[in-house]
Amino acid sequence: MAPISTPQTPFGRVLTAMVTPLTADGALDLDGAQRLAAHLVDAGNDGLIINGTTGESPTTSNAEKADLVRAVLEAVGDRAHVVAGVGTNDTHHSIELARDAEKAGAHGLLTVTPYYNKPPQEGLLRHFTAIADSTELPVMLYDIPGRSGVPISTETIVRLAEHPRIVANKDAKGDLGRASWAITRSGLAWYSGDDMLNLPLLSVGAVGFVSVVSHVVTPELRAMLEAYNSGDVRKATEIHQKLLPVFTGMFRTQGVITTKAALALQGLPAGPLRLPLVELSAQETEQLKIDLAAGGVHL
Repeated sequence: MAPISTPQTPFGRVLTAMVTPLTADGALDLDGAQRLAAHLVDAGNDGLIINGTTGESPTTSNAEKADLVRAVLEAVGDRAHVVAGVGTNDTHHSIELARDAEKAGAHGLLTVTPYYNKPPQEGLLRHFTAIADSTELPVMLYDIPGRSGVPISTETIVRLAEHPRIVANKDAKGDLGRASWAITRSGLAWYSGDDMLNLPLLSVGAVGFVSVVSHVVTPELRAMLEAYNSGDVRKATEIHQKLLPVFTGMFRTQGVITTKAALALQGLPAGPLRLPLVELSAQETEQLKIDLAAGGVHL
């Protein structure tokens, strides 16, 4: 049985964009993925994003993606929303991935803006609509112009929100003004996709987070969210400020790289990275330790 969702929180409130654990020889580590998923849910996540950018989706195959969804569902699918990343810059390929995820049992889909080919807004509208039409699963858009090169305009978000299965947006645009208007006009469930802006986005209507730093600070993020929702803004702000070194340190370089390093330091499943991503240097690892310790993370 899938975890409970509401129109306001269709995928839960605190979701980790989970890394994909690999074995020493670079193969998919399904046992490690199950152990990591269970650890994250035990820590307080009520959702997991599988096969997102943090899951090294550009370098995993269709079959690996489906296997990973099935493994994580087996481990935690009755306790957390398991959302499959299916976005690519090829609409046909994204539809294939969406249907594979649905067959594997995913509870929902994450669809990133097509990257590199820089489609116009009409192209984005048709792309996301085609994916949403291809399965019966609820869809979370993912707006991250820093990676994709193209923002989803507020007008396009509003039009996409008319689709009955497009129910949420992961916002990594970094523009609180645009977020305010898009939340108000679209009615979509809004998730922060930028850890540094988790608290500010709550203040303009976000319902939760799709986080990377939650690999190491899920209890703190949940406490911040609960404090804010209960009206204790001062406490929420204190938690936000305490976590600033973590927000900074986990993104000094590419987030997958630092996350896998942090997990390894804690003895949790992670493994190597697939090229073109590479491991942290010894100096970078020492800096990460300093940053995490400054934010209260025990290694």
